[in-house]
Amino acid sequence: MANSALLVMDVQRDVVAIADDGSGYLPRLRRAIDGARAAGIPVIYVVIGLRPGDPEVSPRNRVMTNAVRAGLFTEGAPGTEIHQDVVPQQGDVVVTKRRGSAFSGSNLDLVLRARDIDSLVLTGIATSAVVLSTLWHAIDLDFGLTVLADACLDTDPEVHTMLTEKLFPQWADVLTVEDWLKAIVDVGPKSDPT
Repeated sequence: MANSALLVMDVQRDVVAIADDGSGYLPRLRRAIDGARAAGIPVIYVVIGLRPGDPEVSPRNRVMTNAVRAGLFTEGAPGTEIHQDVVPQQGDVVVTKRRGSAFSGSNLDLVLRARDIDSLVLTGIATSAVVLSTLWHAIDLDFGLTVLADACLDTDPEVHTMLTEKLFPQWADVLTVEDWLKAIVDVGPKSDPT
């Protein structure tokens, strides 16, 4: 896990308000973040932010146009802030993207390469948006991938289940937060028994 990073994607106040289903998503995600930090795995937050006036938004892009119409994702607006239950700590990196994938319009690839990170652990909202888009992009960039199924959330539970149980396992390890935490503890530094 020395070359891994945990990506916490689009867990912003407005997004959580739309998607949180009361299933304990934020505490599970917090547990994954705390476990990554304890294991020495970098935590990288990815947020979507659009500049005032939306110069990055093409009218041909329905998803982005609809988000702008709904008043979402304007940089500096309170709703674009990372949710208070999972805020970054000193040393965590926050990357701003301009589209669906964590790599689109951001410097994420540069941050990962500078840290010699070659494996990503994906979490975020929504499974059918940022997680799916980032997974595809990361596959093309040859990153090793793990998806924490219960640290991803979607407004459509059936789509979430289809992606995490049928599609994602073709290209990534798909684990629960608890199984991942056990794995990173098992491969973590071992104490000398002597």
